[in-house]
Amino acid sequence: MQMERYTLVQRLLHWIIAVLVLGSLAGGAMLYSFGFEGLRDTFGMDVTNTIYTAHKTLGLLILGLMLLRVAARYGLGVPPPAPTLNGFERAASAAVHGALYVGLIGMTLLGWLATGAGGFPVEFFSGRLPGILPKNEGLSETLFWMHGLVAVGLVGLIALHTGAAMMHWKVKKDGVMERMMLWGGGR
Repeated sequence: MQMERYTLVQRLLHWIIAVLVLGSLAGGAMLYSFGFEGLRDTFGMDVTNTIYTAHKTLGLLILGLMLLRVAARYGLGVPPPAPTLNGFERAASAAVHGALYVGLIGMTLLGWLATGAGGFPVEFFSGRLPGILPKNEGLSETLFWMHGLVAVGLVGLIALHTGAAMMHWKVKKDGVMERMMLWGGGR
């Protein structure tokens, strides 16, 4: 029997990751806008440390859940493209979804690599993970720059993905959005 919608596990992973990504992007924008000194001077050291730890923890959670999502995609399968999609929509959907997977995994790995190469702790909740690379400040700066660049690209991809989902849900009303909804939608 052919799948008509994503499994509950896949839908839960999608929405949990979406919430974590929004939180991580908001925290990352704050880190970029204020910088360490600006955060410390504005909010104090305790809040600054909490923001950094939360951002790193969210990133590592996203990485782990994305790897589970890849495993679920191959282990559980995916529904075929909706029959209402034209050739362009199918190609665009495949490209955007592929770029989201690569971008989310890549961005989180770049953050982990950059943090370790900068000699900073790689915090996960109240624990610490080892850095992957030895300390190298120049490399760390380059990796952080790449991490930020991927984040900007992801914002664009998320806008495309969300816009397309809204178009299918509210304009075309073709059942595409319902395939990933947690409630209703079983066609």
